[in-house]
Amino acid sequence: MQLIDTHVHINFDTFKSELEAIRERWRATGVVRLVHSCVEPEEFAGIQAIADRFPEVSFAVGLHPLDAGKWTDKTANLIRELASSDDRVVAIGETGLDFYKADDREHQFKVFEAQLAIAQKLDKPVIIHCRNAAAPMAQMLRDFWQTRGPVRGVMHCWGGTPEETQWFLDLGFYISFSGTVTFKKALQIHESACMVNSDRILVETDCPFLAPIPQRGKRNEPAFVYHVAEQVAKLRGVSLLTLSQQTTENACQLFGLSL
Repeated sequence: MQLIDTHVHINFDTFKSELEAIRERWRATGVVRLVHSCVEPEEFAGIQAIADRFPEVSFAVGLHPLDAGKWTDKTANLIRELASSDDRVVAIGETGLDFYKADDREHQFKVFEAQLAIAQKLDKPVIIHCRNAAAPMAQMLRDFWQTRGPVRGVMHCWGGTPEETQWFLDLGFYISFSGTVTFKKALQIHESACMVNSDRILVETDCPFLAPIPQRGKRNEPAFVYHVAEQVAKLRGVSLLTLSQQTTENACQLFGLSL
Protein backbone atom coordinates (compact mmCIF):
# COMPACT_ATOMS: atom_id res chain seq x y z
CA MET A 1 0.00 0.00 0.00
CA GLN A 2 1.25 3.48 -0.93
CA LEU A 3 0.05 6.82 0.41
CA ILE A 4 0.87 10.42 -0.46
CA ASP A 5 0.52 13.12 2.20
CA THR A 6 -0.41 16.10 0.04
CA HIS A 7 0.04 18.82 2.66
CA VAL A 8 2.75 19.00 5.33
CA HIS A 9 4.74 21.64 7.20
CA ILE A 10 7.68 19.62 8.49
CA ASN A 11 9.96 22.67 8.34
CA PHE A 12 8.39 23.91 11.59
CA ASP A 13 10.65 23.96 14.63
CA THR A 14 8.61 21.27 16.40
CA PHE A 15 10.08 18.70 13.98
CA LYS A 16 13.62 20.02 13.74
CA SER A 17 15.41 17.68 16.14
CA GLU A 18 13.90 14.40 14.94
CA LEU A 19 13.23 14.57 11.23
CA GLU A 20 15.05 11.33 10.51
CA ALA A 21 12.89 9.41 13.00
CA ILE A 22 9.75 11.06 11.64
CA ARG A 23 10.78 9.99 8.17
CA GLU A 24 11.24 6.40 9.29
CA ARG A 25 7.71 6.44 10.70
CA TRP A 26 6.13 7.79 7.53
CA ARG A 27 7.97 5.23 5.44
CA ALA A 28 6.87 2.44 7.79
CA THR A 29 3.21 3.38 7.23
CA GLY A 30 3.51 3.38 3.44
CA VAL A 31 3.89 7.12 2.79
CA VAL A 32 5.95 7.31 -0.40
CA ARG A 33 5.64 11.00 -1.32
CA LEU A 34 4.94 14.26 0.46
CA VAL A 35 3.95 17.69 -0.82
CA HIS A 36 5.37 20.38 1.44
CA SER A 37 3.29 23.52 1.56
CA CYS A 38 4.68 27.02 2.05
CA VAL A 39 3.33 29.76 4.32
CA GLU A 40 5.57 32.52 2.98
CA PRO A 41 8.38 32.70 0.40
CA GLU A 42 11.00 33.21 3.13
CA GLU A 43 10.49 29.53 4.01
CA PHE A 44 11.61 28.41 0.57
CA ALA A 45 15.28 27.75 1.34
CA GLY A 46 14.45 25.71 4.43
CA ILE A 47 11.86 23.62 2.60
CA GLN A 48 14.28 23.13 -0.26
CA ALA A 49 16.89 21.86 2.21
CA ILE A 50 14.40 19.28 3.53
CA ALA A 51 13.76 18.09 -0.03
CA ASP A 52 17.52 17.80 -0.51
CA ARG A 53 17.60 15.40 2.46
CA PHE A 54 14.48 13.45 1.53
CA PRO A 55 13.98 12.84 -2.22
CA GLU A 56 10.33 11.88 -1.71
CA VAL A 57 9.50 15.50 -0.78
CA SER A 58 8.14 17.89 -3.41
CA PHE A 59 7.02 21.37 -2.45
CA ALA A 60 5.16 24.58 -3.16
CA VAL A 61 5.85 28.28 -2.81
CA GLY A 62 3.29 30.93 -1.94
CA LEU A 63 1.88 33.29 0.68
CA HIS A 64 -0.78 32.20 3.20
CA PRO A 65 -3.84 34.48 3.45
CA LEU A 66 -3.16 35.19 7.13
CA ASP A 67 0.21 36.58 6.00
CA ALA A 68 -1.30 38.69 3.22
CA GLY A 69 -0.07 41.81 5.01
CA LYS A 70 3.48 40.79 4.05
CA TRP A 71 2.67 41.16 0.35
CA THR A 72 4.71 43.82 -1.45
CA ASP A 73 5.10 44.86 -5.08
CA LYS A 74 8.01 42.43 -5.31
CA THR A 75 6.29 39.38 -3.83
CA ALA A 76 4.68 38.16 -7.04
CA ASN A 77 7.99 38.25 -8.87
CA LEU A 78 9.70 36.47 -6.00
CA ILE A 79 7.14 33.65 -5.96
CA ARG A 80 7.35 33.34 -9.74
CA GLU A 81 11.13 33.23 -9.71
CA LEU A 82 11.32 30.69 -6.88
CA ALA A 83 8.67 28.47 -8.50
CA SER A 84 10.72 28.45 -11.70
CA SER A 85 14.04 27.84 -9.99
CA ASP A 86 13.55 24.21 -8.92
CA ASP A 87 11.84 21.34 -10.72
CA ARG A 88 10.63 20.02 -7.36
CA VAL A 89 8.19 22.93 -7.03
CA VAL A 90 4.89 21.32 -7.98
CA ALA A 91 2.38 23.97 -6.85
CA ILE A 92 1.74 27.56 -5.83
CA GLY A 93 0.57 27.93 -2.26
CA GLU A 94 -0.71 27.73 0.13
CA THR A 95 -2.82 30.72 -0.69
CA GLY A 96 -6.50 31.57 -0.48
CA LEU A 97 -8.92 33.33 1.85
CA ASP A 98 -9.30 33.17 5.63
CA PHE A 99 -12.08 35.29 7.09
CA TYR A 100 -12.08 33.45 10.43
CA LYS A 101 -9.01 35.14 11.87
CA ALA A 102 -8.62 38.22 9.66
CA ASP A 103 -10.85 40.93 8.21
CA ASP A 104 -8.57 42.36 5.50
CA ARG A 105 -10.85 40.91 2.85
CA GLU A 106 -10.07 43.18 -0.09
CA HIS A 107 -6.34 42.75 0.41
CA GLN A 108 -6.69 38.97 0.67
CA PHE A 109 -8.64 38.98 -2.62
CA LYS A 110 -5.85 40.91 -4.31
CA VAL A 111 -3.07 38.66 -3.00
CA PHE A 112 -4.99 35.49 -3.84
CA GLU A 113 -5.78 36.63 -7.37
CA ALA A 114 -2.14 37.48 -7.99
CA GLN A 115 -1.09 33.97 -6.96
CA LEU A 116 -3.80 32.39 -9.11
CA ALA A 117 -2.34 34.29 -12.04
CA ILE A 118 1.15 32.98 -11.26
CA ALA A 119 -0.11 29.40 -11.05
CA GLN A 120 -1.92 29.78 -14.35
CA LYS A 121 1.06 31.31 -16.11
CA LEU A 122 3.43 28.58 -14.85
CA ASP A 123 0.84 25.83 -15.43
CA LYS A 124 1.06 24.68 -11.82
CA PRO A 125 -1.81 23.76 -9.51
CA VAL A 126 -2.71 26.01 -6.62
CA ILE A 127 -3.03 24.81 -3.02
CA ILE A 128 -6.02 26.66 -1.58
CA HIS A 129 -6.68 27.50 2.07
CA CYS A 130 -10.33 28.43 2.58
CA ARG A 131 -11.77 29.17 6.00
CA ASN A 132 -15.13 30.89 6.55
CA ALA A 133 -14.91 32.02 2.93
CA ALA A 134 -16.43 29.33 0.71
CA ALA A 135 -19.00 31.52 -1.08
CA PRO A 136 -16.67 34.43 -1.92
CA MET A 137 -13.94 31.92 -2.81
CA ALA A 138 -16.17 30.08 -5.27
CA GLN A 139 -17.36 33.33 -6.82
CA MET A 140 -13.82 34.64 -7.16
CA LEU A 141 -12.71 31.44 -8.87
CA ARG A 142 -15.69 31.56 -11.24
CA ASP A 143 -14.87 35.19 -12.10
CA PHE A 144 -11.22 34.30 -12.66
CA TRP A 145 -12.19 31.51 -15.04
CA GLN A 146 -14.51 33.81 -16.99
CA THR A 147 -12.05 36.68 -17.32
CA ARG A 148 -8.65 35.00 -17.37
CA GLY A 149 -9.22 31.31 -18.05
CA PRO A 150 -9.03 28.08 -16.04
CA VAL A 151 -6.81 27.34 -13.07
CA ARG A 152 -6.47 23.95 -11.37
CA GLY A 153 -5.72 22.95 -7.84
CA VAL A 154 -6.88 21.52 -4.51
CA MET A 155 -9.06 22.71 -1.67
CA HIS A 156 -6.82 21.61 1.17
CA CYS A 157 -7.89 20.52 4.67
CA TRP A 158 -11.45 20.72 3.48
CA GLY A 159 -14.18 21.37 6.02
CA GLY A 160 -17.08 22.67 3.96
CA THR A 161 -20.66 21.52 3.57
CA PRO A 162 -21.66 19.13 0.78
CA GLU A 163 -23.18 22.08 -1.12
CA GLU A 164 -19.91 24.02 -0.89
CA THR A 165 -17.95 20.92 -1.83
CA GLN A 166 -19.98 20.64 -5.04
CA TRP A 167 -19.14 24.25 -5.96
CA PHE A 168 -15.46 23.42 -6.09
CA LEU A 169 -15.94 20.05 -7.76
CA ASP A 170 -17.88 21.89 -10.48
CA LEU A 171 -14.86 24.16 -10.91
CA GLY A 172 -12.64 21.11 -11.44
CA PHE A 173 -10.83 21.22 -8.12
CA TYR A 174 -9.57 18.30 -6.09
CA ILE A 175 -10.75 18.03 -2.47
CA SER A 176 -8.27 17.02 0.24
CA PHE A 177 -9.29 15.68 3.63
CA SER A 178 -7.21 15.97 6.79
CA GLY A 179 -7.46 14.68 10.35
CA THR A 180 -10.73 16.57 10.84
CA VAL A 181 -12.49 13.85 8.85
CA THR A 182 -11.82 11.46 11.76
CA PHE A 183 -13.59 13.68 14.32
CA LYS A 184 -16.90 12.14 15.38
CA LYS A 185 -18.89 15.37 15.28
CA ALA A 186 -17.57 16.50 11.88
CA LEU A 187 -20.70 15.27 10.12
CA GLN A 188 -20.63 17.67 7.19
CA ILE A 189 -17.03 16.70 6.47
CA HIS A 190 -18.08 13.05 6.56
CA GLU A 191 -20.82 13.80 4.03
CA SER A 192 -18.40 15.64 1.78
CA ALA A 193 -15.89 12.78 1.96
CA CYS A 194 -18.59 10.44 0.66
CA MET A 195 -19.62 12.59 -2.31
CA VAL A 196 -16.27 13.55 -3.87
CA ASN A 197 -15.54 11.82 -7.17
CA SER A 198 -13.01 8.99 -6.83
CA ASP A 199 -10.68 10.75 -9.28
CA ARG A 200 -10.73 14.01 -7.32
CA ILE A 201 -10.12 12.97 -3.70
CA LEU A 202 -6.85 13.44 -1.78
CA VAL A 203 -5.62 12.90 1.79
CA GLU A 204 -3.26 14.98 3.91
CA THR A 205 -2.18 15.68 7.46
CA ASP A 206 -1.57 19.46 7.43
CA CYS A 207 0.96 18.53 10.11
CA PRO A 208 1.82 19.60 12.75
CA PHE A 209 -1.84 20.64 13.08
CA LEU A 210 -5.07 18.66 13.44
CA ALA A 211 -3.83 15.21 14.42
CA PRO A 212 -6.44 12.57 13.58
CA ILE A 213 -8.09 10.17 15.96
CA PRO A 214 -6.54 8.10 17.57
CA GLN A 215 -3.63 10.58 17.76
CA ARG A 216 -5.74 13.64 18.56
CA GLY A 217 -4.06 16.02 20.97
CA LYS A 218 -0.58 15.03 19.81
CA ARG A 219 1.67 16.78 17.34
CA ASN A 220 0.58 15.63 13.92
CA GLU A 221 3.08 14.06 11.50
CA PRO A 222 3.02 12.51 8.01
CA ALA A 223 2.71 8.92 9.25
CA PHE A 224 -0.72 9.81 10.63
CA VAL A 225 -2.13 10.26 7.12
CA TYR A 226 -2.76 6.52 7.40
CA HIS A 227 -5.57 7.24 9.89
CA VAL A 228 -7.06 9.85 7.56
CA ALA A 229 -7.07 7.41 4.65
CA GLU A 230 -8.51 4.68 6.87
CA GLN A 231 -11.44 6.86 7.92
CA VAL A 232 -12.14 8.14 4.40
CA ALA A 233 -12.15 4.56 3.11
CA LYS A 234 -14.58 3.54 5.86
CA LEU A 235 -16.92 6.45 5.09
CA ARG A 236 -16.88 5.67 1.38
CA GLY A 237 -17.37 1.94 1.85
CA VAL A 238 -14.19 0.91 0.06
CA SER A 239 -11.07 -0.91 1.18
CA LEU A 240 -8.11 1.02 2.49
CA LEU A 241 -6.07 -0.39 -0.39
CA THR A 242 -8.54 0.96 -2.94
CA LEU A 243 -8.64 4.38 -1.28
CA SER A 244 -4.85 4.54 -1.08
CA GLN A 245 -4.55 3.66 -4.78
CA GLN A 246 -7.11 6.28 -5.77
CA THR A 247 -5.61 9.09 -3.71
CA THR A 248 -2.06 8.25 -4.74
CA GLU A 249 -2.99 8.27 -8.43
CA ASN A 250 -4.86 11.54 -7.96
CA ALA A 251 -1.91 13.20 -6.22
CA CYS A 252 0.43 12.08 -8.99
CA GLN A 253 -2.00 13.43 -11.58
CA LEU A 254 -2.50 16.84 -9.93
CA PHE A 255 1.07 17.51 -8.88
CA GLY A 256 2.89 15.66 -11.67
CA LEU A 257 4.55 13.27 -9.23
CA SER A 258 6.21 9.99 -10.11
CA LEU A 259 6.71 7.01 -7.83
